[in-house]
Parts: sequence; structure tokens; C-alpha cells
Amino acid sequence: MNVLFEQFQQYSRQWPGEEGIEHFVALLAGGEHSFLRQACDAHFTGSAWLVSADGARVLLTHHRKLDRWLQLGGHADGDTDLARVALREAEEESGLDGLSVRPEPFDLDRHRIPARGDEPEHWHYDVRYVVHAGANEQFAVSEESHALAWRPIREIADDPASDASLRRMARKWLLLR
Repeated sequence: MNVLFEQFQQYSRQWPGEEGIEHFVALLAGGEHSFLRQACDAHFTGSAWLVSADGARVLLTHHRKLDRWLQLGGHADGDTDLARVALREAEEESGLDGLSVRPEPFDLDRHRIPARGDEPEHWHYDVRYVVHAGANEQFAVSEESHALAWRPIREIADDPASDASLRRMARKWLLLR
């Protein structure tokens, strides 16, 4: 977890205009319990900004529970290596093989998840990583999605109707390329 703390500090230096990083540091101080979904108030999740081999497109999911187009990702389930979580979720939700993950966080996003069934409303502290697709881009839709689609990153960045966090990641990606 010390590595993640150092990565949050580096992220803060790289993206000084972003607010809320202190919330991630505070949750991390809560220990390994913060990586379990049983932490009912708030817990870490790992997500993948899954880019095509040419770097021009990103694979998005039409999320079944949230009914929105989002990046792939999910719960840490006790794994404190959130880059590994992002890679695992990308593989499971896309069916793609030959994926690789960059070890440092690409984006941080803290958001409320609405109550659903027995699960109360809670915070997701989503740590997002760049995951690169290999030559195979033929995905398979999992039970967690209504659909998957490769979307041009430039279009997401320029579309005011896109999810705000997707636009932010698209703009970051274009800036770093």
C-alpha cells in the first residue's frame, strides 16, 4: 500500500489542478479493509482506460447496472494492487487477451453509487489505469454489460454530452500522446 500512497503523491504532482486526491490518501490510510466491498461507506475500485493498439480508440461498456457508457472496471475484492485489478476486470469484461497495463494511475475519480437491493448508497474511489490492447480487438460482451464498443478518443474529448470523467480521461490521453 506504500506504493499506492507514493503513486497518489506522484499523481498529485502530475495533475495539480485536480481536486479530491486527499480523499484517496485518507481512504488508503484506513488499511486493507478499504479494498473490500464490505467497507459499506467507501471502498477502492480499479478501472481500465482500455486503448486500442493504435491508441486512437477506447473500449467502453454500456454498464448493465448503471445503464451508462463507462470504462471497464470493478471491485478490488481485497486486492491492494489496483493495476492488477484493472487488468483483471478488463480481461473479464472484454474477453480480450494479450492486454498489458501501465503500473501508475492514469485517473482518479470519487463518485457515489446509488443504493440497489440490499446494497446501500456508497462511495467508489476509482483508480483508473491505462490498459493497452494487443493485436486482437474482437471483444466478447460479458454479463455485466449491455454492449461494448470501441469509441474514438477524440470524439469523447470533444463531445459535451459524454460522461465528464470519460471526457477528462480522453483529454488526458490526447495530452500525453
